Amino acid sequence: MKTEEITSRIKEKARRLGFDHVGVCRATTPPGGSRFDEWLARGYAGDMSYLSERRDAYRHPSGVLEGVRSLVMLAAHYEPTAPERLEAGKGRVARYATGSEDYHDTLRRRLHQLSDYLRELRPEATTRGVVDTAPLMEREFAQLAGLGWIGKNTLLINKGTGSYFFLAAVLTDEELLYDQPFEADHCGSCTACLEACPTGAFPEPYVLDASRCISYLTIEHRSPIDEGLRVAMGEWSFGCDVCQQVCPWNRDAPPTVEAAFKAVEEFSPFDLRALFFLDESDFRRRFRHTPLWRPHRRGLLRNAAIVLGNQQDGDAVLALSQGLQDEEPLVSGASAWALGQLSSETAEQALRAKLGVETNEYVLQEVRSALGSIDARKH
Repeated sequence: MKTEEITSRIKEKARRLGFDHVGVCRATTPPGGSRFDEWLARGYAGDMSYLSERRDAYRHPSGVLEGVRSLVMLAAHYEPTAPERLEAGKGRVARYATGSEDYHDTLRRRLHQLSDYLRELRPEATTRGVVDTAPLMEREFAQLAGLGWIGKNTLLINKGTGSYFFLAAVLTDEELLYDQPFEADHCGSCTACLEACPTGAFPEPYVLDASRCISYLTIEHRSPIDEGLRVAMGEWSFGCDVCQQVCPWNRDAPPTVEAAFKAVEEFSPFDLRALFFLDESDFRRRFRHTPLWRPHRRGLLRNAAIVLGNQQDGDAVLALSQGLQDEEPLVSGASAWALGQLSSETAEQALRAKLGVETNEYVLQEVRSALGSIDARKH
């Protein structure tokens, strides 16, 4: 079977499996390799040390699959719509994470099927499917495969469907027919994404300072969130979509047809108060097979406390007081900060009681600061 026919069949199979876009490119050094090194040197990776530790693997796809010649780049839409307004006590979750199943699981099944199909066509082929966990610059290779351009918000944008999609890839040592790279940049003079970012995470167009990005802060960051960034988080309890919501190319973003990616009521919006009354085993049962498991219980409760504080939700005092007693300092400290945002006698009483028994210095610092905030509003 000729290379052209094999490539055509692979693309057809990918679409039948539910991928909305498919393109093929040669395995090569990604064009953004030097920019990646500079990005790391400027400290924009925050605490994501695994990126610098795997820097050499990012230099070529052979760091993912030895002998690789071709990459089949794939995109699958997730649900673009979101509630405009939230009730107090509810939090926003990035759209990609509101489905009923972890997208990694859904897409890996498809990738296994596509890889099996390629080996049916070429039994001697070696393949590997990846979904955003391997050291691969997916956006760079997706652009090389003709799927779109990398926008000023650093996301891949498709001219026809916007940017609300997952990227995945099948790497193979087989030679395939390659698509033309997407050369144009259709961002033009638009700076909507840069101006809308609540935390100012874009120091310049096409550059993201992840250490200020709400998605990083709520998912990857394992420590207390800097006090200067908490209010800017607004209602985002997991991830952030602001730079996508304002992008003109997402005005006509299509809905997903994948049932597992459609937003479920539980996460859209997200009930934050109830989280504080789940123990570790309950939390695991509820979130283990969803994207929200990534920051684990301690991270998600930290985020929930900050959102409740930002909402100044008086009905959240009971939940935050429960969080204040949590044995995890990250949760207790964030709950203290949130209680300090409330004009509530009950919140003040909980903080003063905590002050008399707490021994962790970080939590003590948060409690004292929260009481200071309450005292300042009284005068």
